[in-house]
Amino acid sequence: MSIKYLTAKLAQQIDEELMNQAGAFSIDQLMELAGLACAQALARVYDKKMYPNVLVCCGPGNQGGDGLVAARHLGMFGYTPTIFMPKPGSKEIYQRLKSQCDNMKIKTIPPSEDASLLRDALSSSNVILDAIFGFSFKGPIRAPFDTTLPLLTDSHLPIVSVDIPSGWDVEEGKIERIGLQSDVLVSLTAPKLGVRSFNGRHFLGGRFIPKTLEEKYQLNLPEYPGSDQIVELKE
Repeated sequence: MSIKYLTAKLAQQIDEELMNQAGAFSIDQLMELAGLACAQALARVYDKKMYPNVLVCCGPGNQGGDGLVAARHLGMFGYTPTIFMPKPGSKEIYQRLKSQCDNMKIKTIPPSEDASLLRDALSSSNVILDAIFGFSFKGPIRAPFDTTLPLLTDSHLPIVSVDIPSGWDVEEGKIERIGLQSDVLVSLTAPKLGVRSFNGRHFLGGRFIPKTLEEKYQLNLPEYPGSDQIVELKE
């Protein structure tokens, strides 16, 4: 049987069950595993010898938290990540993840209305990790993201997106004109309905779904190879 693609409602329901008595995970654990998977996928496709400089773009929610974790791991893998947060998150966990990156001496571009800061960072980057919007995104795209996404696209750098390309609807796909057209996608838990039309390299990450939930929701997840945190989806 083929892997199951999730609606927004089902994705949210599985997330909630992962963190209640059914899954018994903390959000910290899930973010750590998700971010590690994203870092591993980027490293799988973009070798650090040719793509050493990674611009990690983080939104204010849990998606951005995954990006911060990925930035830390990429630094440990030998890449040179730079963090860009158009609108930093305010939650305590987000602040802790940011502090962990600071302790790794990972550079952060401060939020600014001056687009030249982002343009300069893009000019010295080799690849983008997109962790701006997650599966809960609903358009339209508002400031400051309405200027950020076009700049990322205009850079013509390869883009690796976390869970769903930023600006895409979780069920309808790329309906916003300025939604990113990513080269690599790392779906977390299970792919979402809106990425059925995605035609780049597609990985599944988030190796944390217990058998009970996989069977309950008939996710039909593929086997992860060895100790890898990702598995490539090929149809």
